[in-house]
Amino acid sequence: MGVSNTVFIGLVSLLVPASSLDNGLALTPTMGWLHWERFMCNIDCDADPQNCIREELFMEMADVMVKEGWKEAGYEFVCIDDCWPSHERDAQGRLQADPKRFPSGIKKLADYVHAKGLKLGIYADVGTNTCAGYPGSLGYYDIDAKTFADWGVDLLKFDGCFMPDWHQLGEGYMNMSRALNQTGRSIVYSCEWPLYEWQHQQPDYEAIRKTCNHWRNYGDVYDQWTSVTSILDWTADHQKILVPVAGPGGWNDPDMLIIGNFGLSHDQQQTQMAMWAIMAAPLLMSNDLRNICPKAKELLQNKHIIAINQDPLGKQGYRTLKADSFEVWERPLSGNRLVVAVMNRQEIGGPRRFTISVATLPSWQLCDPKCNVTQILPVYQEMGVQNLLSKVMVKVNPTGTTLLTVNPIKSYPHDTL
Repeated sequence: MGVSNTVFIGLVSLLVPASSLDNGLALTPTMGWLHWERFMCNIDCDADPQNCIREELFMEMADVMVKEGWKEAGYEFVCIDDCWPSHERDAQGRLQADPKRFPSGIKKLADYVHAKGLKLGIYADVGTNTCAGYPGSLGYYDIDAKTFADWGVDLLKFDGCFMPDWHQLGEGYMNMSRALNQTGRSIVYSCEWPLYEWQHQQPDYEAIRKTCNHWRNYGDVYDQWTSVTSILDWTADHQKILVPVAGPGGWNDPDMLIIGNFGLSHDQQQTQMAMWAIMAAPLLMSNDLRNICPKAKELLQNKHIIAINQDPLGKQGYRTLKADSFEVWERPLSGNRLVVAVMNRQEIGGPRRFTISVATLPSWQLCDPKCNVTQILPVYQEMGVQNLLSKVMVKVNPTGTTLLTVNPIKSYPHDTL
């Protein structure tokens, strides 16, 4: 077994807050459901009515989100991705829903979702076409923003395909941001600007943060472990750029949660949930909530992990240690607390032991004089009061993650007579 050199990453300078898009939205990461990874561009409603992109799919997800505790857990957006529109705009140049698959129209669907106490998201594209070839918004930013507002849309996912000149990406995203704000309706703005600009140059994240509520940086998530790890690796490799720009009102988006689908073991699903919480990521599930296994549902609705993700301080976490096929990530929380994730990247053998101490986690200084440690994953367990010299041993399954919170205990000097 090879042992890699221990690598500590100093990130104190990364905790300087950045100014954000001032629309008062997404003060904590967005939570909801998005159709793309699970349902993609399935438009064959004759052969596969249960899984095709049509109004019933979104109505059924909204129903389940209310009945099965998803809304209560914090998931509030039901989001339409690509393949919803007609291939032609109407006579006034407006986007229109496919008349066969969305016969009631998007406004009626928004009304239905709103009546459940939920919010509706929709999808469009900054270029001439969407990624699946439907009409794009280039040249129509104002009219499309007004259309979405008139329909009662609450979130726009704005993709970056088919932009004739990539130099215009930033201008396009900024123009749609202004157009949305001018409608007077509160619409969360989810961008893919950096994802498409990284192919050419390092994006201007200060500009992105002033334009968008969250932004995709890296390629689409797939229903496989290597996809999840590639997202984590890319994020860690670029964390000195990404961490400073995240905060209330603007978040890095590592893409959808694929928990409850086919490609991840339960340990790997726990890892995705833990790491998306550490990264202060939007929690946008893409799965079939009508048919999800109890363990996946319990994980996705875990109130302790959601509370970490939604922590009001809004600091994004980062990798601090990479050694011996382990990774340690941490995230500062409100109240001077800390959350720590220990991930076992080894894909052979059984559970492996990792010792948390000042040597492996410099932030353990929080435990001077004392701290309270709670294990959140793989199972909830109070690990008791620790001190600066404590060594806390955890066992981590291959591809799994142990998630802990560290809460400092203040010492008060005794009254003297």
